[in-house]
Amino acid sequence: MAILKKILLITALLSSRSSFAQTTLPVPVNLQATYVKGTRSVNGAPGKNYWQNSADYTIKINFNPQTRLLDGSVNIDYTNNSPDTLNQVDFKLYPNLYKKGSIRNMPVLPEDIGDGVQIHRLSINKQDQNENQWTIDGTNMTVKTSAITPKQSIHFEISYSYFINKTSHIRTGQVDSGTFFIAYFFPRIAVYDDIDGWNQQHYQGIQEFYNDFCHFNAEITVPGDYEVWATGNLKNTNEVYADKFAKRINDAATSDKVTDIITADDIKAGNITVNKTANTWKFEADSVTDLVFAISNHYLWKSSSLVVDFKTGRRTRVDAVFNPDHKSYFEVIKYARKTVEAMSYKFPKWPYPYPHETVFDGLDQMEYPMMVNDAPYEKPEDDIELTDHEIFHTMFPFYMGVNETKYAWMDEGWATIGEWVISPVIDSNITDLYAINSYENNAGTENDPPIMTLSTLQDGIAYQNNSYPKPALGYLYVRDMLGDALFTKALHYYIEQWHGKHPMPYDFFNCMNTGSGINLNWFWKSWFFENGVPDQAISKVSILKKQYTVTVTNIGTKPAPIDLTIFYKDGSTQLLHQSVACWKNGNRTVTLGFIAKKAVQKLVLGTGYDADVDKEDNVWVPSN
Repeated sequence: MAILKKILLITALLSSRSSFAQTTLPVPVNLQATYVKGTRSVNGAPGKNYWQNSADYTIKINFNPQTRLLDGSVNIDYTNNSPDTLNQVDFKLYPNLYKKGSIRNMPVLPEDIGDGVQIHRLSINKQDQNENQWTIDGTNMTVKTSAITPKQSIHFEISYSYFINKTSHIRTGQVDSGTFFIAYFFPRIAVYDDIDGWNQQHYQGIQEFYNDFCHFNAEITVPGDYEVWATGNLKNTNEVYADKFAKRINDAATSDKVTDIITADDIKAGNITVNKTANTWKFEADSVTDLVFAISNHYLWKSSSLVVDFKTGRRTRVDAVFNPDHKSYFEVIKYARKTVEAMSYKFPKWPYPYPHETVFDGLDQMEYPMMVNDAPYEKPEDDIELTDHEIFHTMFPFYMGVNETKYAWMDEGWATIGEWVISPVIDSNITDLYAINSYENNAGTENDPPIMTLSTLQDGIAYQNNSYPKPALGYLYVRDMLGDALFTKALHYYIEQWHGKHPMPYDFFNCMNTGSGINLNWFWKSWFFENGVPDQAISKVSILKKQYTVTVTNIGTKPAPIDLTIFYKDGSTQLLHQSVACWKNGNRTVTLGFIAKKAVQKLVLGTGYDADVDKEDNVWVPSN
């Protein structure tokens, strides 16, 4: 009862902020509880009692490309930083997506369905446990433990194995006969947080992931003719690569030019790795949410680096690793490098946070810390848009540890606006309108719930639109409304408060309000919380000599910017723009005026980024 009284007090406090005509956002009771506990604050910053748990992983595996058997061990030191005493520890066994009997919302071919992850040994604090101590249910494993009190650590040792999928490539698996992209390959401890406790959402294929920031050491043993790329820094370069290749890698890390580390001639000649039978590749990564790796015995490797922080001179190395048969991939290194540069200095103007980024030629469109698994395309613009979208995920969800399982819009929406902004930076001929048409075609239907609907409750076109174009448009409209400088200031405030942590949606909204100094709740509420459609019309045009007065009516309930293009008969154009702020007072009309110095051919309302469900009333043509 006491907690309920406190929540009611917080509700009243939040509501009181509307006494001066300020819009407030509806906050679910379980999220209001975070304010009561002091783990979050109403200004968006982490509360004085904020905490998150952490772990240190030591992973040793052997992978046989012929049999596709991965077997190994993982040692985990897990620290309970929560105020709670834990009597169990929940694990994620993501490869069990391919286990027979698991619930999936993506198709898997029969030949890829198997027995899932086999736990051969599990010990707690050096004491072996019997199988009665753990329960496996789909992609979740629950392990009974003795009480883990606040600030106490516990040590796990797990030996396990499973077979990598050959087809049904859902973010991971065999790419070709000599290439594999391997993700989610070790048992990991689930997130225990201040909102849900243990994250017990099953991985079913569509919805993505939520992992803690941890420290990883991985030793990956593969046959001698394979190279390995992974999250983190390769610690034993000289032990696995022949001298000339080790030198090329080191040179690329300090050079702005593109270095050919492995060429077609090198593949033909062999002698790339030191040991011909097998090599153990050692990687280390700190403060990341995941570790993945990829291997190949015939891929080329292009590399470059750049200064991502002028203040410190810190550099990031960028790699493109690919099948030489995929000719378009020879240019991907340039796209990747330009993406990292644009992210550091243009949008979001934050120094790229990790030491390297590897674009790997795989069968998917998926992001990981310091790596992406990107399928090849034939058109350069497709390669550009995929490359910058996936690399942009470095910031969201990896630097900002959002729960993308529940709130996909908090990472996919950012990658989408990142794609829209950066693609034209790489190639000025590109106008990237990814998925906007999909939203316009479905807005207002039964498949168009509010963005704030949990991602776990959505699939199909609803999940697609609420994860990608709708939130991206929301971010774009706020950027336009605030202006680049103030938007960047607000976004940086959010990043400063929450990088390396787990922000919830209200932390984002409140940080943007606090960082900008402007209460944007009227827009957040309309665009993210409410139903409705964006629909504007040219409802009236008055002409007095050469003075035009144009009335634009907001027929829908979703606000969008006003962009009115004046087409003159001589072929020239003029654009009149009003940011989305023109609708903040609830008005239904906005009046624009201009003096026509030339003969007007027509007026057209809207650009590709102004969502509108009915464009039939967006064009006005003079009657004479």
